[in-house]
Amino acid sequence: MAHNLAQCRVLVQKAVRAGAKALFLPEASDYIAASADETVRLVRGVHDSEFVLGLRDEARRARLPIHVGVHEPGCRDDGLRRVRNTVLWIDDGGDIAHRYQKIHLFDVDIKDGPVLKESNSVEPGAEILPPFDTPLGKVASTICFDLRFPEIAIALRRQGADIITYPSAFTVPTGKAHWEILLRARAIETQSYVIAAAQVGRHNEKRVSYGHSIIVDPWGVVLADLGDSGAAEPEIATAEIDHDLLRKVRTEMPLNRRTDVYPEV
Repeated sequence: MAHNLAQCRVLVQKAVRAGAKALFLPEASDYIAASADETVRLVRGVHDSEFVLGLRDEARRARLPIHVGVHEPGCRDDGLRRVRNTVLWIDDGGDIAHRYQKIHLFDVDIKDGPVLKESNSVEPGAEILPPFDTPLGKVASTICFDLRFPEIAIALRRQGADIITYPSAFTVPTGKAHWEILLRARAIETQSYVIAAAQVGRHNEKRVSYGHSIIVDPWGVVLADLGDSGAAEPEIATAEIDHDLLRKVRTEMPLNRRTDVYPEV
């Protein structure tokens, strides 16, 4: 986790030099464990986590909001030892102003590929949170596997989202097949910007992440893609959030859903 915090500090410095108004980091930026037991053993609360405390200091020092995926201790009294997969918005004063807990857990068994069962160690969230005000516009949070469920994005757009985030650690097989397609689809069907900060490269013997951090505009155009190179030091991608484009797309092609014919999601 100390190494991961050091990597994030590099990204903060790069974001500041680029003139960014916020920094978006991937899912599980604090750590990716090799087993369910290790995932639970490593978890710390946000007030005790060296990683979160360090990022809060960075946000305060740089006056830069940070959107970051972390693990937090589970809170359900169900007899299971599990964690929460959450994303935090740390404001430019270093305070945690928003927290979303991942709703859809990644349980998958791919032939000749990874077998992952997130539900063995992760407690699912139970609510979609409304978009919140930021220097970039109204931001809405989801996490990784939530990407495969358009109902969330549509609900967030209906609540006023300008930007929908998908911090992720996609596997390589699913990333090659679906990553860009799904992100562009979510942007197009909600007429919103999509920001998807993604883990890249090998974490341990069991886990490799696809990479390709992407920013997509409301017309579905990919504005930035960091690829999967796994450079010597972490990289950032930047793009302008153009609110004139948002208004233009939504005005010229209004998506008037026929909720009289099919149920509203």
